[in-house]
Amino acid sequence: MSRVQFKDYYQVMGIAREATDAQIKQAYRRLARKFHPDVSKEKNAEARFKEVGEAYEVLKDPKKRAAYDQLGTGPRPGEEFRPPPNWDTGFEFRDPGAGADPGGFSDFFESLFGRAGGPHAGRGRNPQGEDQHARVLLDLDASLQGGSRALTLEGRTLNVQIPKGILPGQHIRLTGQGFAGPAGDKHGDLFIEVDFQPHPLYRIDGRDLAITLPVAPWEAMLGGAIKTPTPGGLVELKIPAGSRAGSKLRLKGRGIPASPPGDLFVVLEIALPPAADEKARAAYNAFAAACPFNPRAQLGV
Repeated sequence: MSRVQFKDYYQVMGIAREATDAQIKQAYRRLARKFHPDVSKEKNAEARFKEVGEAYEVLKDPKKRAAYDQLGTGPRPGEEFRPPPNWDTGFEFRDPGAGADPGGFSDFFESLFGRAGGPHAGRGRNPQGEDQHARVLLDLDASLQGGSRALTLEGRTLNVQIPKGILPGQHIRLTGQGFAGPAGDKHGDLFIEVDFQPHPLYRIDGRDLAITLPVAPWEAMLGGAIKTPTPGGLVELKIPAGSRAGSKLRLKGRGIPASPPGDLFVVLEIALPPAADEKARAAYNAFAAACPFNPRAQLGV
């Protein structure tokens, strides 16, 4: 087996290791034009064109680039390169896709990412199609209740079973619904990442929910039991005496029914009744006389 020489992909593209995605793309376009075999007069244009393409294949992919960066700057001149044990732990790679030329990459590239571009692809080309990834916005009720939903993705409608309690960022796997293989069969899988549309009542924070509940001033000051909406229906909530605007009350297990279930946080908002008539204005005046209070005292005014 021939010795594998370390390749400094940043040096190949003439960019710093801290280069941004935009700088990487700009460098690739410039070099690809310069060394394209059909138009270039440069010496060894074809070899340089392939070298630039290989460097771009790694640096344009955030996961490949992050894994490559873990290798550091490589061995000293003249030393043989060997990937460290478990160097790629924690990274997943996507094959280049149909039409990619696995023979066009160097031994160095293949020692890292395999012939098809992934760390587990050294077992030969897989006749199964690539996995497909999509992201969908669901209404919160889809997670609260579960059940079937019709989802339209790239012109096709799929009836997808939504697991009760699914959380934002989690995935649903549909076997055999991804891209077709090279022969037109043996499809890959479709992975649907779930997120939720804004809800008119509830704010979503992981498996927890929050709702803003208006209360009257006397309810906040005197306390008492009032009704509040929850995903499971109205429940009675005890308001502690002396509650302030922004006070947060927790209803355990009333959030998204995940495993374990989330909680529902009720955030109090003090709502003032309008002084719409003479009777209401008189009540406000009486209240002001009975309760001398300067809300700006802490400001020194």
